[in-house]
Amino acid sequence: MAHVLAAAEPLTLLKRPPPQNDGFGDDNGSTEEKAPKARRRESDPAAALAAARHEFGEHGGVNMSIEASATFTVMEPDTMRRLFTGELGPERGDLYIYSRHFNPTVLALGRQMAALEGTEAAYCTASGMSAISCVLMQLVGAGGHVVASRCLYGGTHALLSRFLPRTSGVQATFVDADDEAAVRAAIRPGETRVVYVETMSNPTLAVADIPMLARVAHEAGAKLVVDNTFTPVVVSPARLGADIVVHSVSKFISGGADIIAGAICGPASLVNSMMDLQDGALMLLGPTMNAKVASELAARLPHLPLRMQEHSRRAAEFAARMRRQGLRVTYPGLPDHPHHARLRAMGNPGYGAGGMLCLDMGTEERANRLMYHLQNTTQFGLMAVSLGFYDTLMSCSGNSTSSEMDPEDRARAGISPGLIRMSVGYNGTLEQRWAQFERALALMQQQDTPAAAGKYGKPV
Repeated sequence: MAHVLAAAEPLTLLKRPPPQNDGFGDDNGSTEEKAPKARRRESDPAAALAAARHEFGEHGGVNMSIEASATFTVMEPDTMRRLFTGELGPERGDLYIYSRHFNPTVLALGRQMAALEGTEAAYCTASGMSAISCVLMQLVGAGGHVVASRCLYGGTHALLSRFLPRTSGVQATFVDADDEAAVRAAIRPGETRVVYVETMSNPTLAVADIPMLARVAHEAGAKLVVDNTFTPVVVSPARLGADIVVHSVSKFISGGADIIAGAICGPASLVNSMMDLQDGALMLLGPTMNAKVASELAARLPHLPLRMQEHSRRAAEFAARMRRQGLRVTYPGLPDHPHHARLRAMGNPGYGAGGMLCLDMGTEERANRLMYHLQNTTQFGLMAVSLGFYDTLMSCSGNSTSSEMDPEDRARAGISPGLIRMSVGYNGTLEQRWAQFERALALMQQQDTPAAAGKYGKPV
């Protein structure tokens, strides 16, 4: 099972990187070192996944075997020493030490993730937050500075605004990532190590201008890290200039709401540095993915493109119909979305605008009332956090996934009290689900006070 990481250059694995090495083999953007030989990569994520090496089972099974061992044996005593010095390893002799370091099954999934995102390598972790945390700790370092979008998943916002400042002195400046002048003004020369955004912001669905942000970050000697959780397959940030792409694999990639996992996609040198025995964030913090989880995810990735197409188709149709009902709906696939043209220009053709939409009901009470009827009266969907499930999931972001943010930060990010974040599923028929939505909406509007009916519209 050699070459499972599909890296353009061999992994050094255990050798300690040179001082001040951030994992990219350069010093703040320097290009003095010889670049790896260019390798042809498919531009369509589905084609890239299909072109990636297929791992067969130990006895010829069409699915790869699960390597469940925590530790690995060697035939000669000196082999152990050579493994720990980096002379041998997964890419040099198909040898392994311990599954917190590298595991053959998890590495095979990493190869698939690298193909999906068009990066040189990838490493899969135990959760999306562990992927984000380890990348930021590895790249930024104690006392470093991050420029971040002011609209982020609440957990990421808390990590940057509270946890990392308290534990390592990291400072973060939150800006309107759509404002190039504001991003440039927030960068501190010699201090800013990372510009951090989400391809599609959680929950407001603003679409980041990745080529612009990559240009600004690179001019400042910083790295652009992009969370692509909302838009796998739909957008490929690394092909647009992002240095690292992170995922909560628990969401659309898993698709079953039954797995917690994450992924880091980027240069092989970054994976090397993060797995270093002395100062690698992944190696020392140990957010290890279970091999059985990796095997399950590897079997789901091939049909991710088909799932994303149907998520997008349903979301686009629901958003258009909600708009015709006079509802305040946000969906990047609607022509009047401020970033509609941007997403069309950046997106991979054929995958739509993603499966997420937002519905602003004006007040938290109205949002809760609609969700109650959608779940408990008409069975349209489920009140739950997370996203990417085959059934529709919905939550009021202000009191759930964005609750870590202060009210002032939520207001600046455009997260209103009545905002419903909806992950549109694909089970049942479209017309069946739409009829359920209409019935729930009518019931909710019938319960409106005269003042609310006058402000937010009459019953349908």
